[in-house]
Amino acid sequence: MVETADSERRRAERSSAGSGQQEGTGGLWDSVKKAAFVIGSGILFLAAFGNSLTWHLQKFWGASGDFWQNMWTKVYLAFEGHDAALFFLGTMLVPTSAFWVLNGLLLLVDTSGKPSFITRYRIQEDKNSPVDPTKLRQAVKTVLFNQVFISVPMVVGIYFLMSWRGDACGPELPTFHWALMELAVFSILEEILFYYTHRLFHHPSLYKHFHKQHHEWTAPIGVVSIYAHPLEHVISNMLPVVIGPVILGSHITTTSMWYCVALVSTTISHCGYHLPFLPSPEFHDFHHLRFNQCYGVFGILDRLHSTDSKFRQTKQYERHTLLTSLTPLTQSIPDTPKKGQ
Repeated sequence: MVETADSERRRAERSSAGSGQQEGTGGLWDSVKKAAFVIGSGILFLAAFGNSLTWHLQKFWGASGDFWQNMWTKVYLAFEGHDAALFFLGTMLVPTSAFWVLNGLLLLVDTSGKPSFITRYRIQEDKNSPVDPTKLRQAVKTVLFNQVFISVPMVVGIYFLMSWRGDACGPELPTFHWALMELAVFSILEEILFYYTHRLFHHPSLYKHFHKQHHEWTAPIGVVSIYAHPLEHVISNMLPVVIGPVILGSHITTTSMWYCVALVSTTISHCGYHLPFLPSPEFHDFHHLRFNQCYGVFGILDRLHSTDSKFRQTKQYERHTLLTSLTPLTQSIPDTPKKGQ
């Protein structure tokens, strides 16, 4: 069984390497141009219909805006004259705490195999039951290293960049309309940068030295979301997330919210459980299973470049939806029985 799994992994990696060798510069440039056209059209659509889409939300924000502004004013005055400390608190400590609270809960399930009402939603039913403690310790060590020695220095550098751009810790909160627009832009930038940097790390010359470490987990768990080589952590994990707030000169509250959303989102994508009323992790779970499919975050660029073609022929694709019942999708949409069974 182990030999079969290892041989499948090697075949998948060779397939990934072969597909990378087939991608010429001209083909990649053509893909970039097509992506720019599609995403540019999306931005124009957002600009044209933004007011109507956010009208009701803006009314809510206007009604509760004084509350949030008053809360922020108290925080701002408490840190007055210490913008660097406030920035570090909002962009490092708060998102990191969100990451570890969520992953702490998931690790309890991963290591104990309980409670069963959670484990019944496991995507790869025969894996991580419970998780290998040796692999887990190595993953946690790497994640802590990346957070302390890679993420912290990057946040310091981002603080100086954003201070140069403007007052990231200003006394006035952004309007809800502006914050919503920023989050949309952040999401688009993340999809573009993560897709292409991630696909770049699957190139044969880079994969074996850098990205293969992340793919040691063919059945991922939440904490593995930032289990990566330091270079990959900078280029593929951090850069797609931090670039948006730097470009827009965002307020620390929007930046902190976005970092939390990004970390929670990537944790869910790697968690290995398709839980009710949470975003589907099937897409990225399939990437870990097959290596050369589903490179992006939302799947937009994968559809554009047909790097989800095999995924769309699978049961995992049929399950790639919001689960709105308590019945696991592996039961309501079971795998096709193998021949001879």
